[in-house]
Amino acid sequence: MKILARIGFWLLVLMIAMFSLFPFYYAVISSFRSGTELFSVAYLPERFDLVNYLAVFQRQPFGRNILNSIAVAGSVVALSLALGITAAYAFGRISFRGRSLLLFTILGVSMFPQVAVLSGMFELIRSFGLYNTIPGLILANLMLTMPFTIWVLTTFMRELPKEIEEAAFVDGATPWIVVRRVFLPLMAPAAVTTGLLAFIVSWNEFLFALTFTLTNEQRTVPPAIALMTGSTAYELPWGAIMAASVIVTLPIIALVLVFQRRIVAGITAGAVKG
Repeated sequence: MKILARIGFWLLVLMIAMFSLFPFYYAVISSFRSGTELFSVAYLPERFDLVNYLAVFQRQPFGRNILNSIAVAGSVVALSLALGITAAYAFGRISFRGRSLLLFTILGVSMFPQVAVLSGMFELIRSFGLYNTIPGLILANLMLTMPFTIWVLTTFMRELPKEIEEAAFVDGATPWIVVRRVFLPLMAPAAVTTGLLAFIVSWNEFLFALTFTLTNEQRTVPPAIALMTGSTAYELPWGAIMAASVIVTLPIIALVLVFQRRIVAGITAGAVKG
């Protein structure tokens, strides 16, 4: 029975892995095909032609779009972690009136769909003069990343021993020194996990990036890929679209592989109390 259970378990894992990875695998295969070949089914690569990858950068300033995405996602991660860690210290360590209400208000912001706040966010960005700019996209994406960043880091902050903080105060440390030199190293796994999630959200964000940008030079990669055009469905550059999708997926895969141990540590942090 144990052998059958183990075989069933690994079959289930294999099915989940195939279901999750097959779309990306098929996109990779399709990125090497062109013309009418794209409209026939093939599960194995027939050749490795890089013409679609070259076409991505020839059709539009896709390199600029990638740099825009890096700038937006990197800035959102830095600001989310900086504000999230300080807010987590306030919510997790300092007792003040209305703390729970404010924390649940922050959580409530994340419950609204993007389209519900689109018009208000558009007016805000336009009034600040940030339309069609990278700072405008950074401001819009912060609304998506800040709530879960604050909640995850606050939960982790509450699990840290109070004795560490008290010992630092006895030695004359200020709250800022406690956050920066005591809590920040301990919160590294949770910070990496939330930072990676914030990066993925900002990297893949489409609606704000499409609405708050006007020129192709200011767009990030999701709307840049979506706006690759052709006169008919059959003339759309499907091969270039697949190649662009593969290109923008590789950085996420690389980040997950590099930080996988810290991600697991951040997810399981606080699950078992010692």
